[in-house]
Amino acid sequence: MSSYFDDLETRSAADRASALAGALPEQVARAQALPGYAELLSGVDAASITSREALAALPVLRKSELGAAQKRAAPFGGFTTRPAAGFAHVFQSPGPIYEPGGAEHDWWRLGRFLHAAGIGAGDIVQNCFGYHLTPAGMIFESGARAVGAAVLPAGTGQTELQVQAAADIGVTAYAGTPDYLKVILDKAEAMGVQLAITKAAVSGGALFPSLREFYAERGIACLQCYATADLGLIAYETPSMEGMIVDERVIVEIVTPGTGDPVAEGEVGEVVVTTLNPDYPLIRFATGDMSAVLPGLSPCGRSNMRIKGWMGRADQTTKIKGMFVRPEQVAALVARHAEIGRARVVASREGEMDVMTVRIETSGQGEAPDAGAFEASVAELLKLKGKVELVAPGGLPRDGVVIEDARSYE
Repeated sequence: MSSYFDDLETRSAADRASALAGALPEQVARAQALPGYAELLSGVDAASITSREALAALPVLRKSELGAAQKRAAPFGGFTTRPAAGFAHVFQSPGPIYEPGGAEHDWWRLGRFLHAAGIGAGDIVQNCFGYHLTPAGMIFESGARAVGAAVLPAGTGQTELQVQAAADIGVTAYAGTPDYLKVILDKAEAMGVQLAITKAAVSGGALFPSLREFYAERGIACLQCYATADLGLIAYETPSMEGMIVDERVIVEIVTPGTGDPVAEGEVGEVVVTTLNPDYPLIRFATGDMSAVLPGLSPCGRSNMRIKGWMGRADQTTKIKGMFVRPEQVAALVARHAEIGRARVVASREGEMDVMTVRIETSGQGEAPDAGAFEASVAELLKLKGKVELVAPGGLPRDGVVIEDARSYE
């Protein structure tokens, strides 16, 4: 297998800037023709947007604005160049936010990452991302097809069957959240089953150093990528594991949160992404994630910008078990129950697994409720099962935090 997915990965800075100068005006003009951008890009001379510096003068599009637009003009808010029926898939992510999906070759561009992870023809990928409503399963399946690998569309759950299938089929690679592979490996060990998995391509959560080491000790090379349902692949690790290399079909900026102004190289800021996808031309889309540019070139020979990877959230929205939990979901939980005065979601780790604890401050009105009285609402509104812990009135800090990430990323 070639070291690189294509020649784009080793372009010179001048060649990449030249390509950008041709692609950006077309993409901005394409966006301007859409009703979703009627106000945001009003008066912009698309032909003048030929560089990263010119791009930085355009307004930022935030997910909250996208969600509001989708409520006015379902399902995509006027930000796509095709109607919903013109796409192969329509997905629903928590919020809800609706995303389109194409069946064209590697529509989300995950093939570039899977190739870097050593996955290709002859591999069988156990794809443990979800296939229902949310797009991660299809995103990774599309990438596997692009590199010629076969796919076992496994999803999550039924761990014994996952182990049996992996052994019977001869699965060689895993795709899924970072911690679910450990669940499969632990179950296989308990069953006395030897698996042939030697490669893992993960996303949807933090790959903690201790977990990566756990896999390495078992002969599994585990790499992670940064991708979203809206944008597809943003950046990815290579075996050199020095930061994440930006994908060739997006422009990444690191900006001061809330302003859209680019920060100095090396400073931490919010990740803003412009995609060159002609079907869904998102311009300066704010991800809410924090990162920083890593100076210099990767030892692997790929020449595009590198970022340090995920460094927290610009807002309190937090990814737990591969799913985003948003402040508005916590607010909905409080609003549903008169007995709840305040609520705080805490993300932590136990045994290399994400754990969600919902700390609920009861108002003290009427008979004291049992924690179990809120479990169904937590699962329904936050889209995840979690521990429920009751605290007395005044027991939660008055610091404005409703989602606390207590996980260590050292």
